[in-house]
Amino acid sequence: MLFKNPSFYALLVFATFSVCLSSCKNESNKTIKQAEIAFKKEGNLEIFKTTSDSTKVNLDIEIADNDYEIQTGLMYRNSMKSNQGMLFIFDDTRERFFYMKNTKIPLDLIFINDDKKIVSFQKNAKPFDETSLPSNFPAKYVLEINAGLVDSWSIAVGDEIDFQN
Repeated sequence: MLFKNPSFYALLVFATFSVCLSSCKNESNKTIKQAEIAFKKEGNLEIFKTTSDSTKVNLDIEIADNDYEIQTGLMYRNSMKSNQGMLFIFDDTRERFFYMKNTKIPLDLIFINDDKKIVSFQKNAKPFDETSLPSNFPAKYVLEINAGLVDSWSIAVGDEIDFQN
């Protein structure tokens, strides 16, 4: 008898709708907090003038030398100190292309050949920009530092790096 009553069906539909609505409301209020990714010092890097061998910059570096680390880079980081950077080490030397997908901080990219000489830059790369940032020359290494530091440290094409990990 209960199943033949139209009021029962209306009540059942209303109850189901209310449960679904309250579930959706609770889900929309949940936020997923991303864990802060901390800098992990894995080495030291020096940038110096080849003409005078004078050291211009000393950096603590994090090293990206496997597929996962190279693909992730500095994505999801909220900040980086001015004495820190990330050095990407590739197995081969060829033109490189980077982009700023999921990267929250503006960066300068320094492209370095297999002789550890700086061959080019991409300055002031904008956060979250997926535009390709090419090296324009063959590079084995790429150093990412905070935007503006290439200019403030007067780093030039032809300067060299040396690093220890």
